[in-house]
Amino acid sequence: MDNNILEIKNLVVHYITDEGVVEAVNGLDMVLKRGETLGLVGETGAGKTTTALSILRLIPNPPGKIISGEIYFDGENLLELSEEDMRSIRGNKISMIFQDPMTSLNPVMTVGDQIAEGIEIHQGLSHEEAMEKANEMLELVGIPKERAIDYPHQFSGGMKQRVVIAIALACNPSLLIADEPTTALDVTIQAQVLELMKRLRDEFNTAMILITHDLGIVAETCDKVAVMYAGEIIEYATLEQLFENPKHPYTLGLFGSIPSLEEDVERLKPIKGLMPDPTNLPSGCTFHPRCSHAQDICKKRKPFITNIEEGHMVKCLIYEGVIEAKEVL
Repeated sequence: MDNNILEIKNLVVHYITDEGVVEAVNGLDMVLKRGETLGLVGETGAGKTTTALSILRLIPNPPGKIISGEIYFDGENLLELSEEDMRSIRGNKISMIFQDPMTSLNPVMTVGDQIAEGIEIHQGLSHEEAMEKANEMLELVGIPKERAIDYPHQFSGGMKQRVVIAIALACNPSLLIADEPTTALDVTIQAQVLELMKRLRDEFNTAMILITHDLGIVAETCDKVAVMYAGEIIEYATLEQLFENPKHPYTLGLFGSIPSLEEDVERLKPIKGLMPDPTNLPSGCTFHPRCSHAQDICKKRKPFITNIEEGHMVKCLIYEGVIEAKEVL
């Protein structure tokens, strides 16, 4: 049996708007093994959520369109399946925890009914059996089953997020996509939710894609990390490789923006400038307008993938030997 549960090859996604074509994802490649957790890191607008929605084929059309690429899940190309086949996969084999628990839940349905709904559809159980399973799922995420008859407005933000996790895990999916699952929560609740997700992942051997821009969460949770910039993965490595030996100037900039507990630094070194406008991406390497090492060739030539060591790849002309870094990286 192939150990890769997900393979994305050369994915390109555009949003066609009145202001122009938004090039959201540009030739993205990604591999995820069974039971593995991949952190997808990058600033807002890097294309992380679009990538996740593409896997589930939930890109709103119009304006969104998957221009090209292949997304293999369990050996099947999801982009070739019918809508009916996709419905049997969503929430069943692939689940997603959306960014904001406040808007993910239906305000006029009890939380028990919302968890049971997916179980009924995908596992063909009666309503009573599905409710029994829903009660179990609530207990699993640390909510008393007596609260199954309550409505979303009766729960705090952290409790709502637990309900959303219970819905996502109710059918034991092989792949769980979590889109910034802790953004709306305070720090102590964040830690509890992450701990819960890790425990459930280990229990069910679920592969997970964790979308975040918090490198602390990545360090806590992930096995592999993909750093995204302007719709492409510019560095991909194991957790240890990325934290001990980051290579891409952008990745180094992300780490330079975090306060260190070991060193006493006067000022942090943030990455200058802003994410490029996706309707008008820079030529050549998309990071060159913000890169302190950029030279003329960076404006003209796109970098290829360079393998630094086993499992660690980077897209940068420095590592192709085309340009020299202006300081030691």
